[in-house]
Amino acid sequence: MTPNFVVLGIDTPGFHWPKLWLPIFLLWVPVILLSPIILLAFVALAIANRTNIWRVVAIFWDILCSLPGTHVRVSAQDARVLVRIL
Repeated sequence: MTPNFVVLGIDTPGFHWPKLWLPIFLLWVPVILLSPIILLAFVALAIANRTNIWRVVAIFWDILCSLPGTHVRVSAQDARVLVRIL
């Protein structure tokens, strides 16, 4: 399953943002349009690492599909940042 939304929350002492839901699925349109360039980059990466192109594509696809469920919380003094990928 590919990621569809990112939830972004930022809290600081002087400012509180409401959690923002950002739709990632809208990025698929430019990715599809840029797919020939992305494929050439994968081929160059496969040649540089002397590996099979399909192995490189499978690795990047596995990384992309493992992103949903990622929760990142960063706290520094009074400021907090939350990033969740759904």
